[in-house]
Amino acid sequence: MPNWGRGSSVFYVRTLTQSSAAYSLIRNEVKQLDSAMPVYSMKTVEGQLDETLLTDRLIASLSAGFGLLATLLASIGLYGVMAFVVARRKKELGIRLALGAQPSLVIWLVMREVLLLLALGLAVGLPSALALGRFVSTQLYGIQPHDPLIATWTMVLLTVVSAAAGLIPARRASRIDPILALRYE
Repeated sequence: MPNWGRGSSVFYVRTLTQSSAAYSLIRNEVKQLDSAMPVYSMKTVEGQLDETLLTDRLIASLSAGFGLLATLLASIGLYGVMAFVVARRKKELGIRLALGAQPSLVIWLVMREVLLLLALGLAVGLPSALALGRFVSTQLYGIQPHDPLIATWTMVLLTVVSAAAGLIPARRASRIDPILALRYE
């Protein structure tokens, strides 16, 4: 293919040999045809594709990294909120335990709030993701903007992360000593 404006040409050669052996064969053939003609910038189609897609892959890697960082920060935030809620309700939870509530009931009481926060987040996030999916579909290579499998795995991941972030304060709430909780405040 002529490379207009640069005084050069580009050739695509299909071979059955290894690329390093093909490079020397091509150089020898060109040298036999015209010894003054330079041969440079030889690369495989795979190498060319790697160079072409490098920016897109870098953006995808950065997006995935920032997504993981956002998930980590959200789980830390959820943990902090639930730890604060448990600390504020320490007296109430201590009274419940003193009156005979099972620790599993106290865990469920705290985890119910975690699941409510998760449901609210998903209720806002899912429609937003569906609405914005067509705008980012030009940046997605090989992935449909409304892929149900990816959406399902994302919801499962967020549920597991949220449950893990809420389980620590919930377990701490179930181990409250009723005597110390009544003296609290």
